[in-house]
Amino acid sequence: MKSGLTYKDSGVDIDQANRFVDGIGAMVKSTMVKGALARKGSFGGLFELTGQFKKPVLVSSTDGVGTKLLVAMSANKHDTVGIDLVAMNVNDVLCVGAKPLFFLDYIACGKVKPEVLHEVIKGVTQGCRQAGCALIGGETAEMPGLYKEDEYDLAGFTVGVVEKKNIIDGSKIRSGDVVIGLASSGLHSNGYSLARKALSSEDQNKFAKVLLVPTKIYVKPVLAVLAKHTIHGIAHITGGAFYEKMTKILPKNKCFQIKRNSWLVPEIFQEIQKKGKITDSEMFRTFNMGIGMILVTPAKNVVKVQSILQKHSVKNFVIGEVVKDSTQKVKFI
Repeated sequence: MKSGLTYKDSGVDIDQANRFVDGIGAMVKSTMVKGALARKGSFGGLFELTGQFKKPVLVSSTDGVGTKLLVAMSANKHDTVGIDLVAMNVNDVLCVGAKPLFFLDYIACGKVKPEVLHEVIKGVTQGCRQAGCALIGGETAEMPGLYKEDEYDLAGFTVGVVEKKNIIDGSKIRSGDVVIGLASSGLHSNGYSLARKALSSEDQNKFAKVLLVPTKIYVKPVLAVLAKHTIHGIAHITGGAFYEKMTKILPKNKCFQIKRNSWLVPEIFQEIQKKGKITDSEMFRTFNMGIGMILVTPAKNVVKVQSILQKHSVKNFVIGEVVKDSTQKVKFI
């Protein structure tokens, strides 16, 4: 009697997926931190909330890598997008002063290709180590028909913790506070749809190395700053960039006055703007333009904050200040 269809016949190879999961065990183990619990047979990732918190508040974020993945697939370079995935999440929870505790990833693909996904997970675990959080779970979904054989997509989720009294929400921002810009490592993981529209296929191949530089993870240096100095506001410069992400943390009747010439915009942004004939306002609404995160601090703290950032090898600039203004906008001067 002829055997019937199997799941493998439909394009989903469970055995291969299981071998892939078994093969990344050592990398996952390298991310373990205090509180991460390994329990065989658990259907969920386990994390024990430890520490000296009196009123701990959990902070969560979920995000993906976006169309930067298309650049990675075209260049056949997959070892950095996992760092991007972690960075987009942990940098967000950091903005309220939270320390990331753990991370979960989700990979959807047309076909499990262990050699490719191994590189992706290598990046995820590297990002987790940079952020000091544990990779405690994830999912790899093989979905032929929804994705082409060589396509994959990434999503991630993180949870952090902050003492309730230490939550940073921008409400304490005052006129005269100084804006410190932390240098980005490149485009990070935003604006790639516009970048790919502006750059030809040849240009994308030419600049692939620059376009695939992973997002800077700011967790350890910023937590070091928070341990010693007052920070009134933090913004992660991602989608919406200066005009939206910075204004999210502004209290009423305050405005960010930013000095355009206080930092050097990296060449890749200049190339994108020139090739696409993109206006300045559109560039600063879409891209980080060389500033991946901002810290808002009282003027008396600036030198000390910059000193800590420099010790952690984070290039930074004083890029502006907070002024009285009812528009609650970012103004460039």
